[in-house]
Formats: sequence, C-alpha cells, structure tokens
Amino acid sequence: MICLVTGATSGIGKSTAEEFAKNGHQLIITGRREERLAAFKNTLEKKFGILVHTLCFDVRKPHEVEAAIQGIPVSFLPLDVLVNNAGLAAGLSSIQEGQVEHWERMIDTNVKGLLYVTRAVAPLMVKAGKGHIINIGSIAGKEVYPNGNVYCATKHAVDALNKGMRMDLLPQGIKVSAINPGMVETEFSVVRFDGDAERAKKVYAGMQPLRPEDVADAVYWAATRPAHVNINDILIMPSVQATATQVIRKLSSD
Repeated sequence: MICLVTGATSGIGKSTAEEFAKNGHQLIITGRREERLAAFKNTLEKKFGILVHTLCFDVRKPHEVEAAIQGIPVSFLPLDVLVNNAGLAAGLSSIQEGQVEHWERMIDTNVKGLLYVTRAVAPLMVKAGKGHIINIGSIAGKEVYPNGNVYCATKHAVDALNKGMRMDLLPQGIKVSAINPGMVETEFSVVRFDGDAERAKKVYAGMQPLRPEDVADAVYWAATRPAHVNINDILIMPSVQATATQVIRKLSSD
C-alpha cells in the first residue's frame, strides 16, 4: 500500500504516517516545512525500513499542489490512500470581532486546500481503478460552538464534501471515509492562539484529550478494511467529552 499524508510534519498527520510506516507501507509525506519533512523521512526509513518520498508545498496554492502531485515518482504510484489531514484553526472570536486574516487562513487551508489536493490526486486513483480518500474532519463539523463560527463552517464544509466525494467517486470504485476527532492535544491550540502556548495549555487543563496516535489508529483501521467494506464516518472523542462544549475536568486545588 502507498499512502500520501498531507500536513505530516506534526500532530495527527505525523502519527498517521508513523502508523502506516510501522505496518510496512510506502509513504508520501507533505508539508510546508522542508527541514522537518527531510528529518521525518530519515527517521521513518531508518526505523521501519520503508521508502518515503517528500513533497514540500502549501496546500493553499493550487499551482504548487498540482506541480507536486504531477512530480510523484512512478515508483510511488499508483496511490492507494490519500489522507487529507492538513488543516488548522485560527482565532476564537465572536463573528463581529473576528479577524479576516484568520478566516481566510482557515477557509484556504481547510476547504480549498483539501479540494486542491483531492482534485490533483483523485484522477490518478480513477485511472488506476482503485483508491481510498480519508478526510480528517472534526466534531466542529458536526456541531457549532460559541466563537467557533468560521472554523466550524470550514469543518461543516468538509463534512459535506465527504458525502459529495463519496457519491461522485462511487462509480469509479474509490472509497471515501471521514475521521472526525474531538479534542486532540497537538499544536492545534498553539496555532489557533497565534503561538500563545500558555493559553493553549488551558484548553486541555484537567482532562485527558485524545492523542494524535488515537486518531491515527482510526485512520489506519478505516484504510485496512476489506475491499467490500467502506467506513463512511467515524466520530472519535475523549471519554471525558460528550459534545463540542461538554467536557469533564478535574482541576487541581493548588
């Protein structure tokens, strides 16, 4: 199996790449940070004895996406699995106080970036007559929470695209799955709060969030079902989280 993972230099993407690697599958890993990609490639190849190809591009730029995908070596084709993982949250403000730059980053990455990558990869899968697209969504694509407005809108868009892709690609024999996590402790909140690590730490205070490897495990499980089985949608939450806003926390008294 050959798997392409976007946003593979940290968080869920990195753990997903590791999960496929430890099970002996070839990888294409993508991201914007070339040094991280190169270091991660070396680690995976040495640790797991697999072949890894890196693609350094910004999913928000369609020409970069197209050029990168067209440049995939023949030895890494056909692609069996695409994991559309690249995504982010920026800001946590009411609609009347939101920053347009934050909105544009989220829409360009979470929606348009996913579309650009899928548009470049899907024809390769159609040509090969097989493939599986796995989109990383969020509980924010199922519910809306206060001050989450635009981020939730982008993940609701991903939820709709999952269904649309599945319909369009069904006659081509291409599977489409969605993995929608609740709270996962990654760089997510640090990015959302523009690098404010202290504020980010408070998001997970007093509770055990999901770990990136928990989500990666679900991705790999979905990708390795028998050919006649497709996992349409998984919602995976920490055991202390019931909804987007209901979380049980045990805060220390000191």
